[in-house]
Amino acid sequence: MKSIGDTHADVAGCNAGDAFPHGNAFLLEEFLPYELAVTAGLTSRLFARRYEAAFGLSVAEWRVMAVVGRYGTVTPSTVAERTDMDKVKVSRAAAALVAANLLEQGPAPHDGRARLLRLTRKGRVVHDGIMPLALALEAQLAAGLSDQEWAMLRNCLRRLQEQVRTLNG
Repeated sequence: MKSIGDTHADVAGCNAGDAFPHGNAFLLEEFLPYELAVTAGLTSRLFARRYEAAFGLSVAEWRVMAVVGRYGTVTPSTVAERTDMDKVKVSRAAAALVAANLLEQGPAPHDGRARLLRLTRKGRVVHDGIMPLALALEAQLAAGLSDQEWAMLRNCLRRLQEQVRTLNG
């Protein structure tokens, strides 16, 4: 019977001792999925505090508004795909935005069960007001890196996303 370590070594195509950069010790803080999750969480909380303070929006609500603002009239499923949020989270955020008169939701002409989301006039004003804040926060993040490092990070993230999509089939 194989142990988890043996399985990892088989998958990695290496000896068990070579599976980890520090011998057999697994260092969570150096595990890429963990590092990405922590960085994403810290970044999301930074943005959330600013969006909440300035506009009273959660990160999920802003993500919904950002997709609708970028693509126009879209289904909640499209929002879920573009944001990598689950449909329940999108649905809750959209409902809150509809209640706040930032989004309107109506039936899709091609499918009576499907719903379409679009920004209201008030939603467009809020969306357009958030954009400078979002870009300013991104610039503050980028200030911690050189222009070359920032460009390399963005390129590496895009390539990593493509690789993950490929591996997911």
